[in-house]
Amino acid sequence: MTKSLIFLSIPGLRGRDLDAMPRLSALLAGGERASLTPSFPCVTWPVQANMLTGQLPSAHGVIGNGFFWRDQRRIEMWTAWNDKIAAPQIWDRLHQQSPELTSAVWFPMLSKGCGADYVCMPAPIHHPDGAEELWCYTQPRELYGELRDRFGHFPLQHFWGPLAGIKSTAWIADSAACAAARFRPNFFYLYLPHLDYAAQRSGPDSPPAQAAVAELDAVVGAMAEGFAAAYADAEPLWIAASEYVITPVSHVTYPNRVLRDAGLLAVREEADGEHLDLETSRAWALVDHQFSHVFVRDADSETQRRVVELFRGVEGIAEILAGDDRARYHLEHPRSGEVILISEPHSWQAYYWWLDDRRAPGFARTVDIHRKPGYDPVELFVDMPSRTIPLDASRVRGSHGAPIDDDSQRGVIAASRSGVLTRPALADVDVCELVLRQFSG
Repeated sequence: MTKSLIFLSIPGLRGRDLDAMPRLSALLAGGERASLTPSFPCVTWPVQANMLTGQLPSAHGVIGNGFFWRDQRRIEMWTAWNDKIAAPQIWDRLHQQSPELTSAVWFPMLSKGCGADYVCMPAPIHHPDGAEELWCYTQPRELYGELRDRFGHFPLQHFWGPLAGIKSTAWIADSAACAAARFRPNFFYLYLPHLDYAAQRSGPDSPPAQAAVAELDAVVGAMAEGFAAAYADAEPLWIAASEYVITPVSHVTYPNRVLRDAGLLAVREEADGEHLDLETSRAWALVDHQFSHVFVRDADSETQRRVVELFRGVEGIAEILAGDDRARYHLEHPRSGEVILISEPHSWQAYYWWLDDRRAPGFARTVDIHRKPGYDPVELFVDMPSRTIPLDASRVRGSHGAPIDDDSQRGVIAASRSGVLTRPALADVDVCELVLRQFSG
């Protein structure tokens, strides 16, 4: 039985990247590796929920990186709490197994309010005047103040946006090593996002993406030294796993523009441009990398059929799922859109609905992850000297989310001991039981 297990969740990690990371490879030396296939939709929130629960979106309800709450006519992007995962997670099941088994969770999404004993994730404070104050949600509550005093504020501007880079991942790693020394949890789950950035900006095989692999390896090496000191009496089991693999893209689709052209999406004029009108739109798309949920007002069957027909033959769209067809990928959940659009591997989907950039809403040119109805990787770029986010979605060179149909889309999972990985090919839903098995008698 394992006394302590450190799980590194590294989005974008490929087998070839692991081969190019000597420090991480040394940490896992003597163990084994397997391919890891993420379940569709292959994006952050659902894949993390799959790994933590061993279930799929039809059961746990995490159908994307955001939600549309129909009863409130409200979009929620990146702010949801852990109660949105409608299934027990690894730390809950460890507590059921033994109250003495403790867990720490560092920076995975949807961890605010979770049942882990120790938690840290970004939670900036938004003031009524629009000002934002750097902060993190922690358990225990006073922990962030202590981490801030030692390491400075979490560098949120380097966690996402045009300045996204190694500083945020380094802060996560340093603070995790500090927490490990203080609390010595049995299970430690760390999210290390650094490989996400350059691979989306310039492509997964670009020189900047390869430089990011080396940067992350250096951070992991330093962090491992801290963990080694924290667990000096018993070497922990290390597991590193990719959440998904970023693939090259050369095309972008605009579902909301298609819906607008068909008269199904409505906008309202405001002082700063055209805004999506959720009250009067008959259909609109919540986009998320390489797929989108199309929400049809009042679940009108005729409008639903029209949406399906609209996207047949649209360049970049590989599959259109409606109604019961959504069960093909375990997305038959009340939170899902009535229609789901899935991209070809070389394409992705942008949220834009305006037909003239002069009518784009003010937030389109800013890093504003909460107001945009969908994920916007263009926030990784900046136009100078205006220092605004460009409105050219074609600049994005890497994406993910589409169903896996090629080995190049599969990730990797590796363990520092043999006998941990049960098969040469695993899926994200296998991770939960794999972890729990290490703590069973």
